Amino acid sequence: MTSGKETKVINSGIIQIDKLRKIYRLGDEKVIALDNISLQIARGEICCILGPSGSGKSTLLNMMAGLEKPSRGSIIIRGHEISRMNENQLARFRQKYIGFVFQSYNLLPTLTALENVSLPLTFRGVKKGVRDKQALKMLTAVGLKKHRNHKPAQMSGGQQQRVGIARAFVSHPTVIFADEPTGNLDSKTSSEVMQLIVQMARQNQQTLVIVTHDAGVAAYADRIVHILDGNIAQIENITETREMKNEV
Repeated sequence: MTSGKETKVINSGIIQIDKLRKIYRLGDEKVIALDNISLQIARGEICCILGPSGSGKSTLLNMMAGLEKPSRGSIIIRGHEISRMNENQLARFRQKYIGFVFQSYNLLPTLTALENVSLPLTFRGVKKGVRDKQALKMLTAVGLKKHRNHKPAQMSGGQQQRVGIARAFVSHPTVIFADEPTGNLDSKTSSEVMQLIVQMARQNQQTLVIVTHDAGVAAYADRIVHILDGNIAQIENITETREMKNEV
C-alpha cells in the first residue's frame, strides 16, 4: 500500500512511463502483453497509441488509467506514481485529473444527456444547480443543447459520443483518455467527432491520449506511438512532418 506521497516530476512530461512490463499467466503459459515500454507524453500533447488488435495498446491504456497494475515498471501522471496507488487513491485521482471517452459511449440509459454529462461533477460533490449549469455549457459546446433532456436511446451514435465527450471534459481534467472513440461510427461522423475532441483539448491545453487501430484517427495527433507485440515499434512526430510540409 502506497504512502500517498507525491513523486515530483523532473521534466515537462505530464505522463512518464518507465520500463513498463505486463505479464499475464494463463495456467502454465506466460503471455507478455507489454515488454519494457518507456514513454513520455508532454503537457498539452495529443498523442495516439496506434496498433492492431492484440498489440498491447489497450493494455497500455489500462495501465495509464490505473485500471490494471503493471508487473514491473512505473507510471507517473502529474507527479503521482499511480502504479503504486491503492484503489481508493486511484478513484480519487481519476475524479480530479482524468477524463474518459469510450468506444461504446458508456452512457447510463436511464439518465438524460444533461444528467450523464453532470455525473463526474456529482461524484465530486458539486451542487446540482452548479453542475447542471456546467453540463449544459458543455452540451452547448458539442452542439447538443436541444438534446439535453434526451436519453441515449433517443439519440444517434454520433450524438451519444458527443455526450460522452462532453462528460469527459466537463470537470476540466488534466488528461483525457480516448479508447477507440470512433470505433462505432461511420466515416463522416468519425471525422466530426475527432475534430471536436482535438479542438476541445487544444482550447483547454489538455493532454489527450487516443488509443486506436485506425490510421485515419491517428492522423489527428501530434505524435503517433506505434505498438506491436507489446513493444514500441516506432514513434512518429506528426507535428514536425506538418511543419516541414508547410515550409515546402
